[in-house]
Amino acid sequence: MSPTSTRRTFLKQTALAGAALYLAGQSSRARARSANDKLNIAVIGVSGRGEGNWHGVRGENIVALCDVDENLAAKARQAFPEAKFLTDFRRVFDLPNIDAVVISTPDHTHAPATVMALRAGKHVYCEKPLTHNIRETRLVSELAKKTGLATQMGTQIHAESNYRRVVELIKTNAIGPVREVHTWVGSVWAGKSRPPDTPPVPAGLNWDLWLGPAPERPYHPEYHPAKWRGWWDFGGGALADMACHHIDLPFWALDLRCPRTIEAEGPEPHPECAPDRLTVRWTFDARGQQPPVALTWYSGERARPPLVREGKIPGEWGGGNIFVGEKGMLVADYGKHILLPEEKFAGFKPPEMFISDSIGHHNEWIEACKTGGPTTCNFDYAGALTECVLLGNVAFRSRAKLEWDPLNLRVTNVPEANALLRREYRKGWEV
Repeated sequence: MSPTSTRRTFLKQTALAGAALYLAGQSSRARARSANDKLNIAVIGVSGRGEGNWHGVRGENIVALCDVDENLAAKARQAFPEAKFLTDFRRVFDLPNIDAVVISTPDHTHAPATVMALRAGKHVYCEKPLTHNIRETRLVSELAKKTGLATQMGTQIHAESNYRRVVELIKTNAIGPVREVHTWVGSVWAGKSRPPDTPPVPAGLNWDLWLGPAPERPYHPEYHPAKWRGWWDFGGGALADMACHHIDLPFWALDLRCPRTIEAEGPEPHPECAPDRLTVRWTFDARGQQPPVALTWYSGERARPPLVREGKIPGEWGGGNIFVGEKGMLVADYGKHILLPEEKFAGFKPPEMFISDSIGHHNEWIEACKTGGPTTCNFDYAGALTECVLLGNVAFRSRAKLEWDPLNLRVTNVPEANALLRREYRKGWEV
């Protein structure tokens, strides 16, 4: 059997096996709960995206709140005065009667909290990206398959109508076979040299718990709150922040999964900090009747695909996707899309809707917890998406075009790049 055939067989089998295990496990667990019962939910990380997420599930019983920063947690504690409050998420799983957890911590603690939850038999909703590094991504997605618990990654736009209409257009061949996609955002999350000063830790913040599995370093407001995304120890820059939202669309529409090659361009890599601009190019093999495709990412204040820079895309687009097909182009952002050239598609009649509107991204997960039904961004799908995204940072930091072996979870042509697929954990935070 050729390497290409082996690879295709692996991708197909893992997708089918993941779906079967996931749905089978869900069904077996669903029998114990009535759809009318409310879930007992613990929320880990309750400010920022955490606030958006507890609003999304507040119709259930919020029985526990966890955050390392008591100041930022004040609003959630006021909203749920009866909920138990903790600062260490490792203690959440000692509480009785927790059915499910919502995790909205910084990236570097996603996997430790998620792994503990799944091993404790709790359904999990986790913000994007699913994990901080690729070894964690595979661990979490495989554990989710094994347990059969209801999982959902927080790519909320996936549930909106616009993405569904775009997927229908691509899958019904409105622009013909697609061989290239360009995705761009203006976001910048870049660190600087490590701050030399060591201001005191603010009252109410447990800095040791905030660091979690990351190497020890003094507190500084350059890390918390919010700015942590620019530092490799805690986040992955604009790519890790936004690509799971935007690349979700071509992943879904084109049935993408594991890339064959990954290369990246940007400034000289910094050992501690994410770049202020980045271009990443992934290539994917043919999938069934769909041809090979190249997906290119552009991030930074002035980052734009050539078609946008050259004025070939009409309208205002702060970011989005350009699908380039044999019969035309489709441009989409979160809320709108157009077919190009406009004169060619004048009077175009879109296909009959065949992807049902969502009951809501959080509601999908809640329903799955109760009934065993599927979620659209379960950790099998979300794991593959996150793995692909994070490989872009590995390629950038390696300064090489990488050849990826998903079966063995390794870079085959640049051995030193494999060290970037995982991290060392502080004692007590291992996964």
